[in-house]
Amino acid sequence: MGFLSILSTAHKLIEERLQPGETAVDATAGNGVDTAFLARLAGPSGTVHAFDIQAEALEQTSGRLAKERLGDRDVRLHLRSHDEMLEAVPAEQHGSVAAVMFNLGYLPGQDHATVTRPDTTIAALDAAARLLRKGGIITIVLYTGHPGGQAEAEAVERWAAELPQRLYQSLQVRFVNQKNSPPYLIAVEKRQID
Repeated sequence: MGFLSILSTAHKLIEERLQPGETAVDATAGNGVDTAFLARLAGPSGTVHAFDIQAEALEQTSGRLAKERLGDRDVRLHLRSHDEMLEAVPAEQHGSVAAVMFNLGYLPGQDHATVTRPDTTIAALDAAARLLRKGGIITIVLYTGHPGGQAEAEAVERWAAELPQRLYQSLQVRFVNQKNSPPYLIAVEKRQID
């Protein structure tokens, strides 16, 4: 049978929390896999915000939504950095977001020179934590095999470790016997509103 993949584990954690009609955020739209996943869970009455700084990523995301027949969903594609999500997500949704997904690194199959960076990622994680409702979750899939990936992962680990335990709980999931820089997951759940 085997264990779930890291991305499937992130999806499983979100499936347990995101309900139809709620709001979710894909902080790194990429090729749209997570955006479509969130749109299916949020349903026709929910909202999904998807962020990417690359127009081709949002085009791929839009195409995936159409292919998967999710055109009836309220999915808002934002051609802007994920560290601007507080400004992009309407104020009435602040404090009520059920899930925020991050897949760090670069757009698969595209230019590997455009990668997520620790400074904007940490700012985006701070914003995501502010957007969450009680019981909401942030999932962060970390890839360390590209230049800058290890430094970004270390910054994210520090960020998650320093969250106040009274307000958040953090979890790390990784395969410990793989030697080829496999991705791993950090998940953060909001325990109460600060």
